Amino acid sequence: MSNHVKALAVAGAVAAAVASTAAPAQAAGKEKCYGVALAGENDCKAGPGTTCAGTSTVDYQGNAFKLVPAGTCESMELPGNRKGSLTELERDIPS
Repeated sequence: MSNHVKALAVAGAVAAAVASTAAPAQAAGKEKCYGVALAGENDCKAGPGTTCAGTSTVDYQGNAFKLVPAGTCESMELPGNRKGSLTELERDIPS
């Protein structure tokens, strides 16, 4: 294998590694809203107890987010006087 082919192979491997670790683009016109997803319906990793989409284990888990239309998160009213938050919450975290 020539040095040129080896260099291309290494460059391709590096490019693939970088692409696979890049954060996915957030949906346009959406924002992360913590504490509003039902169990198993979060959009991706948020904190301990979650790994990615669909892994929250309790309703309204404070460290799990759901993408919602921009500007609506903090006005959401949920059962038990809960509200959505643009930052992680320390409520309803599974033990």
